[in-house]
Amino acid sequence: MSAQKNKTVIIIAGPTTSGKSTLAIDIAEEFNGVVINADSMQIYKGLEVITSSPNPLMLKRVPHKLYNVREPKNPCSAGLWTKLATKEICCAHDNGFLPIIVGGTGLYLRALIDGIINLPKIPVEIKNKIRKQMLKEGTKKLHEKLSKLDPSTASTLNVADSQRICRALEVFLTTGESLTDLKRKNVVAASARRNFKFVKLLLMPPRPLLYKTCDARFERMLNCGALDEIRTLMDHNFSTSLPAMKALGIPFLIRHLEGQMSIEDACSAGQLSTRHYVKRQATWFKNQFVADFAIKLQYSVSLRQKFFSYISKTIVDQTHAND
Repeated sequence: MSAQKNKTVIIIAGPTTSGKSTLAIDIAEEFNGVVINADSMQIYKGLEVITSSPNPLMLKRVPHKLYNVREPKNPCSAGLWTKLATKEICCAHDNGFLPIIVGGTGLYLRALIDGIINLPKIPVEIKNKIRKQMLKEGTKKLHEKLSKLDPSTASTLNVADSQRICRALEVFLTTGESLTDLKRKNVVAASARRNFKFVKLLLMPPRPLLYKTCDARFERMLNCGALDEIRTLMDHNFSTSLPAMKALGIPFLIRHLEGQMSIEDACSAGQLSTRHYVKRQATWFKNQFVADFAIKLQYSVSLRQKFFSYISKTIVDQTHAND
């Protein structure tokens, strides 16, 4: 692969149903781009309807990568996705395309932008020790212990966040170092290796509008064959613990197909879980994602030129900077 220093990568982020996919295609058509998936569920095969993956007409308009390419039985992690996405980015640059990353999975986007934190393997005895202490003493006591051992990390964690408190204690007991310090070292190293110029776009429509469009999308999925997809997944006897089997709505639709709840109740439960997910997404993007250009609207054709103008200027400025 050719050198990738400071080559532009567009990132389109935002909650579910904010219009990311349509925006990505419009940008790809205008700027000779290739769309690269950053949705943790759309990467799996057999979930095209239930995850609202790009339809055949969308796929014909511009090249799409990393959509519906992985078997549900083989879970995908942020680390693995980052490797796959980086390969596609480099391939796009080598072939004269503008790579456009699009998705709502914050963990994936952060891993690509900031790098993966390579933490040490935690010995089983330390894991068991911390888990027993958690069960016996509770999160407040463990947070107090962490505050004494690793105050910089403890100050960033909610007292009720048992998972991250345990993780920070495990890392300290294993390495004798602060989790915060280890992350900082790793991120600096990762940034030094990756020289892409990320242009981060964010769509953040009002939450009531997102809830309304999410409800409508779920009903549309049911009318477009979502139950048939889930029947096929069930025929493969995939474990319900697999990430792919936890995609929004799937657990409730499985219960319906097993005769445990009506389709109306399954639909309502799926819509509610989707709204809760959208709320978490919106909170994450508000607090964790620093956009270069953000619009607090759902994407529509009327916004196209605003995005085009910003991208044109950014690419021109970057080209001049590299001269």
